[in-house]
Amino acid sequence: MAALFYGTNESNDMAIVQVAIGLVVIDGAVLVAKRHKDQHQGGLWEFPGGKVEPGETPEQAVIRECQEEVGLTLSQPELFDYIEHDYGDRQVQLSAFLATAAEGEAHGREGNPLRWCPISELAQLPMPAANGRLIEKLLAAQ
Repeated sequence: MAALFYGTNESNDMAIVQVAIGLVVIDGAVLVAKRHKDQHQGGLWEFPGGKVEPGETPEQAVIRECQEEVGLTLSQPELFDYIEHDYGDRQVQLSAFLATAAEGEAHGREGNPLRWCPISELAQLPMPAANGRLIEKLLAAQ
């Protein structure tokens, strides 16, 4: 998928990437996928999602991305958190949506491994730094 940048940081002209991700939580477990090694933050586990396309809302993007990446159609995702994070080489704006129901069976449609991780074990997975606050909020909500 081609990178889509929505603006720059005025202080250093760094690209800002708008991303929508799905926290798909069913029966106390959350769906995570392992990033391909050649991707930014490659080899880490992540929540399914991706870049927001032009003319698309973050909610539309998370529904589309979850269908494309993991074969799930989210039912009524609700905004869970909004995070801005600077990785040094890029900045991301994450709109994280919580979905407690989905249609379909999760599978890695892009060839990457998936797993349903118990929320209580989520902090043990190597994940991108931007997900830290999301993990804390999920753990606190149990």
